[in-house]
Formats: sequence, C-alpha cells, structure tokens
Amino acid sequence: MLLYFITCISFFLFLKPILSLKPLPSWAGELRLISPFFYKDLLVKSISKLFRGHFWLGFPCPIPTRMSLVKKTLTSKVESVEDSQNMSVLDLPDLVLECILEKLPPAPLCQMASVCRSLRERCVSDHLWERHMKQKWGRVIGEAAYREWKWHVASKGNVGTLRHGKQRSLMSLVSLHWPFSWMRTKVDTNNTGKQSSYLPPDSFMTWYLALETGNFWFPAQVYNRENGHVGFMLSCYDAELSYDPQTDTFQARYPPHGRRAIAVEHGIPWERLRAPPVDTSPHDLHVSDCLHDLHPGDHVEIQWRRNKEFPYGWWYGVVGHLELCDGNESYCRCHSGDMVVLEFNQYTPDSRWRKTTISRKDHREEGNEADGFYGGIRKLKSEAEISLWKSIWPSEILD
Repeated sequence: MLLYFITCISFFLFLKPILSLKPLPSWAGELRLISPFFYKDLLVKSISKLFRGHFWLGFPCPIPTRMSLVKKTLTSKVESVEDSQNMSVLDLPDLVLECILEKLPPAPLCQMASVCRSLRERCVSDHLWERHMKQKWGRVIGEAAYREWKWHVASKGNVGTLRHGKQRSLMSLVSLHWPFSWMRTKVDTNNTGKQSSYLPPDSFMTWYLALETGNFWFPAQVYNRENGHVGFMLSCYDAELSYDPQTDTFQARYPPHGRRAIAVEHGIPWERLRAPPVDTSPHDLHVSDCLHDLHPGDHVEIQWRRNKEFPYGWWYGVVGHLELCDGNESYCRCHSGDMVVLEFNQYTPDSRWRKTTISRKDHREEGNEADGFYGGIRKLKSEAEISLWKSIWPSEILD
C-alpha cells in the first residue's frame, strides 16, 4: 500500500508541470510537416526538463548520471533538427545545386533567378540555357539564325536597345506567361545613375527570351509555303520567322519574287518548319557533292526557281531510270550514265513538271524561262527527312 501511495504521489508531481505548460506558439502548426521522430525527441526533451531539480520517485536522490547522458544526447538531436530548419538552398553542395537547376524548365529557372544575386548568377549561365535552346529551338534554328543573332547583338544600336529601349516591351511580352519581375533594370548601388541589366545581351538566355517573345526574327525554311498553295506543294522556301507565344505558331515573311511584294503568312505550326540543311543563300547555287552517288530510287531535294529574279526553293523528288532502261535492277546501269533523271511524282504523268534531266558530270543551273531553272541537289539520307516529305504529300495529284 505504501508503494502504491508513493507511486501516485510521484505521478501527480510529474503531471502538474505538464498540465501547466503554456500554449504553443503560432509556428507550432508548421511542425505537422516534421517526421514523428522529431515529436518523439521533442517530447523526451520536455519530460527530461521536468526531472531537473526534482527527486526521483519522491526519494531524496538525484537523477542518475546515465539518465543525464541520455537527456544530453536527445537534446543535441532536437537542436540539430531545429538548426536544419534554417538551411537554405545555397547551403547545398555546388554539384547538388547544379543538378537541381539543370532539371528546372525555363519558367521556374527564371523564378529562381529572382531570389537573390547568387542564384541569379547561376540561373543565367549559358550551359543551362543552351540545353533549353536545343530542346525547344534546335529543330528550327541553324547556323544562319545563329549568325543573325550574333550580328543583332554586335550591332551597336541593337545592344543598346536590348539593354534599355526595348527592355520594357520584352518584359511585357514575357510577363504574359512568366513572372519575370527580376528582368527589370536596376540603378547601381553607388548612385552612379548607370543601369545594368540582369541579362547579358550575348547570353543564351537572352537569345531564348528574344525567340520566346517573338522579338527576334530569324531565318528558317517553311514547307508548303503560303498555307499549302498549289504552286508550292512539296517545296521548302526560306523565310524570316517570328514566334507567337499566344498561339504557339509562327509568322513568316517571304522575300519578294520579282515584282511581287513580300508575302506574309500567319499561324504556321512547328511541323512545317526546319532549319536550313545547307548553309547556302536562297539566291546562290548550291554546290552538289552527291551527283556521282545517285541511284534510281534515291530521295533528293533540288533547287528550283521560276526565273532569275526569284530566290531558290527546295523541291522534293526521286531519282528515276533513264529512258532506255526498263527498270530491271539486274541490268540497270543508270547510276553510271552521264545524265540523271529526276521525277516529281506529285504531278500527273503528262505534266511538264513531272520529270527533268540534269548532267551528272558538269551540273550547273539548267532550265529556261518557260519551265524554270534547276539548281543544286542534295541527297536525302535521313529517314526522318524522307518521312516528313511524305507526311505533307498532297491529297490529290497536281497537273
């Protein structure tokens, strides 16, 4: 009975301080996100404080040394957990932080750049944005577009425009999708009155934003120009393009043909665009390096223009058999002849555009004002290119 009485008294001695605890502070609600182990350690820490200055089970003996060691260990655990609450993303190792930034898409990466100067310096680095450039724009951006961008940045007037004049218009367009408040120019802390942009004018990030907002017109090529006009079926022409972020399509400006004014086309989808496969101006003859490697059945593209004032466009065709060949593969010698037959099977057999013959040994621009002029040839070796041409084949045979 005495033992039972002593146990009850000890229980109430410990219960009273627990019941008299003050209400939890406002930040206590955030603890619901912490693991149960934290609550366990925190509870043990609170109970251990109650033993401080009390007697053990009502007897005049201090808390054993072993219990003190346990209390100190648990206290250090709780303090380490509390210290971890004050860590920031900048406390992560550099390699870990770089891996995180590499996984972010463009919009969150821009938001990270608005946090602080240190993150901004990391988030605008070229190695991050070069990857985004290749993923979204690599299929339509070629060497010609890259040169155009470098010229755009290098020209004195355009650099000043990027830094000052058109900065606001760039922000207004981008803000339609991303909260780029960090793109604002800022006044130097030394009160020098000079403004500095967060975006280096020659960085990949600046180029990405210029493309994404449609501020930069770049050279590329368009399949079946002018909404698939019958006169341009199965062709690919050079144009200046601008992206429309609202519709995820493009606007094209085609160079004038003779006396014809510049043609403009809207709403062009990504599938009808490509980067120029060769670095040849649409007004220059492409130097063919595949003439001696052409066999019947090979898929090709050939330059063609209506007259000397027009730029070239690339037209899809296949290599055919010479007139004296019956098409038997066992006896065919068309690949060793001096002439190459090109067939354009989108036209009817009796159409004047159906077939043409060019010289294999001494090929130059060939043709006349009535049938147009044929220029350089490139052989298609990629199945992806061939499949793309077949996917835009006209629904009806052309005359």
